[in-house]
Amino acid sequence: MSVLKLENVNKHYGNKHALIDFDYEFHDGIYGLLGPNGAGKSTMMNIITQNIFSDKGSQILWNGESIYKLDSKYRSQIGFMPQQQELYASFTAARFVGYLATLKGIDGKKIKSEVERVLSLVELSDVSNKKLGGFSGGMKQRVLIAQALLGDPKLLILDEPTAGLDPKQRVITRNLISNLAEDKIVIISTHIVSDIETIADEILLIKSGELIDSGSVSALIEKVSSDEKNLETLYMQYYGEQ
Repeated sequence: MSVLKLENVNKHYGNKHALIDFDYEFHDGIYGLLGPNGAGKSTMMNIITQNIFSDKGSQILWNGESIYKLDSKYRSQIGFMPQQQELYASFTAARFVGYLATLKGIDGKKIKSEVERVLSLVELSDVSNKKLGGFSGGMKQRVLIAQALLGDPKLLILDEPTAGLDPKQRVITRNLISNLAEDKIVIISTHIVSDIETIADEILLIKSGELIDSGSVSALIEKVSSDEKNLETLYMQYYGEQ
């Protein structure tokens, strides 16, 4: 069982307070981050993955130890799929994922089998030797999910993982994420509320840098004031036309 704990996490960009006194404790399971653009979701994920630093006084602990003291030992436990990433059009899927496996420090003797494993998980084995320039948007999205799975990370951060996928692949991706979460912390940011509603153990609702509510899907939808009780209605109740 892994534990990621955020205590009093703040982040300023100049005069903008992007994340405000954020407190939360994550355990193995799936967590959905919901909120409009600019709410602070990407800031939080980039802080967790050490792509940016939080303000002084913020505390982020991985199994009770500071992620900054753990440094590379912590980063080796992370799989991150950013929302936007340029892919090398001339690379094959296998070469691209293998290149990232090298950057991640995976043993060279294990890279081939590891690349085959993650591409199989996202159903791209049959096109592993085809160039990314010929891939559809949905296929490129699955390549990015595959690279996040390299090394079997204990903390998986996925920013809009189902964007660009057709309905069939969205279902496959949801099922894959659900199966992976048995021994991982999986944090997902998405605008497709229905995709997270069916698999999330906990939902975090973020607005203007603050955590305004959290809980299980069933507990949260009980707070819906209208007769149509679902997560999408709750989202509109909190955020309106934002």
